[in-house]
Amino acid sequence: MTRARFSAGLPALLLSVLLLAVAPSCARDVRQPAALVAAQTQATPPGNAVASAHTLATEAGLQVMREGGNAFDAAIATSAVLSVVEPISSGLGGGGFLLLHDAKSGRDIFVDARETAAASAHPDRYRKEGGGLDSDRAQNGPWSAGIPGLPAAFVHIAQTYGALPLSQSLAPAIRIAEEGFPVYARFARGYQSRRDVMERYPGTRAVFLANGRAPEEGDVFRQPELAHTLRLLAERGFDGFYGGETGAKLVAGVNAEGGEWTAADLAGYKVVEREPIRFRYHDWDVVTAPPPSSGGIAMAQMLQILEPYDLSKLDDAARTHLVVESMRRAFRDRTFYLGDPDFVKIPQRTLLSRDYAAGLRATINPSKATPSDLLSGDPTPLEDEETTHFSIVDAAGNRAAVTQTVNLLFGSGLVAPGTGVLLNNEMDDFALQPGVPNAFGVMGFDANAPKPGKRPLSSMTPTFLVSDDRVAVLGTPGGSRIITMVLLGILGYDAGLDAQSVSALPRYHHQWMPDTISAESNAFSPETAEQLRAMGHTVDLPGDRAAGGRGSSHVWGNLQTIEWNRAAGTLTGGSDPRNSVGAAKVEAVTR
Repeated sequence: MTRARFSAGLPALLLSVLLLAVAPSCARDVRQPAALVAAQTQATPPGNAVASAHTLATEAGLQVMREGGNAFDAAIATSAVLSVVEPISSGLGGGGFLLLHDAKSGRDIFVDARETAAASAHPDRYRKEGGGLDSDRAQNGPWSAGIPGLPAAFVHIAQTYGALPLSQSLAPAIRIAEEGFPVYARFARGYQSRRDVMERYPGTRAVFLANGRAPEEGDVFRQPELAHTLRLLAERGFDGFYGGETGAKLVAGVNAEGGEWTAADLAGYKVVEREPIRFRYHDWDVVTAPPPSSGGIAMAQMLQILEPYDLSKLDDAARTHLVVESMRRAFRDRTFYLGDPDFVKIPQRTLLSRDYAAGLRATINPSKATPSDLLSGDPTPLEDEETTHFSIVDAAGNRAAVTQTVNLLFGSGLVAPGTGVLLNNEMDDFALQPGVPNAFGVMGFDANAPKPGKRPLSSMTPTFLVSDDRVAVLGTPGGSRIITMVLLGILGYDAGLDAQSVSALPRYHHQWMPDTISAESNAFSPETAEQLRAMGHTVDLPGDRAAGGRGSSHVWGNLQTIEWNRAAGTLTGGSDPRNSVGAAKVEAVTR
């Protein structure tokens, strides 16, 4: 397999960042690549591996595999612990997408545990008296929350694919919720940024101000009510969360704050198994997320637009220009065509067609930016640190790529009293008003308008890459930037980079509207940025005040990835060096 398509043209600055990311002098073990494990056979991986955004979650996944569980049990354990230790990003009150590969059958499964709109949901509920969008109601409190999906996913996966009872997979999360864990800097910062919303609600104050003050770095954060909720889920399955004591408290907590949930909203929730998006890029089979994720279709479009170009032979500016133009076109289509496939007809066959990609490619000027308003057309008749991802591979060859979220930092800010469950604010991911951007700056139209039981469009893009000699599992949080981060990760793997180098790659993003390339501080050299501007691009470099940037260092994402090199017989993990508490760990298995 050719490995030089991308790496030969990497900027010197980018290469230095990669070398620093994997250097043995790193101060924290979690910033180093997981140890290589010698292979005993190429047919199956030489061990178990978990890469997640928190070392406690990584250890929980490995623990249940030591106890006889498979990658799917480990996915439940890892997800549940992240739900306890990362309320800033995900939790039982949110949802997610779980991409699974069953080694025995060779089947890929996409489990859609996205939140759904309650029966009371209607665009009119999110309008001010003057007719404009009520962003506060869309992003904060009871009306911003959809019906959670993650607990139902735990039950479904344990019953359908797991080797252990749900009670065993949830045991680490229950223990950590009861005993507590140290508050880390991102948790404390995030709380301060959302404090005014969090402290509106008595249920939230009871959890987060339990010591009489806001959580501070180093505090031990305990959640006994959440431990009780997890225990009911472990003992009673679906009814332990969506009915009974927990269900009644969730409905009461939402409605006490002015929302309109019913017991039927909760009881009617169902996870959906969907067929993953599949396409070919160079020597890779790419398996990724279908709608209601926008990521798989958008990524297929971008990669199929880019495939004929030899990116390694282009200079930094020319290569970035082409990648950005592919992003621009895919995000334009996302806006108009994508939504919940159970409610809208998506022209998926056309959007995934190589002929369609060729047509989009033909509109790209190789030396000049395409203004986004020239691509606007007509809408189809009346579409960060938030979110988390983990990757798992077990010694049998099963794998899981899981991205889960409560949407914005700490979701809606509302904890239903007595449950410990912090609810999501996924209603903001709907197109609550046609053509009006949401919190991530993306907009939509009728394809993504809210309806009872409908799932909002998402950018979460858990992905598998499979070639004759390599298998990779990857994904990341980051709102609309998720798609472009996974895209850059795929290009990195295609260039032959290892897992840790892929997780450390500098990032840039374009989403059609606004018509701007946003970038991390170290993504471009000054010369490359000026060349892009000369082509007609608007470039937002955080440290470049003169060019309209934010004037300070800025990074985003939290990519977690695992690579099984079947040819070399090695298993490696990559945990994003931007996150000080993440960990990628590999454990050898004696056969």
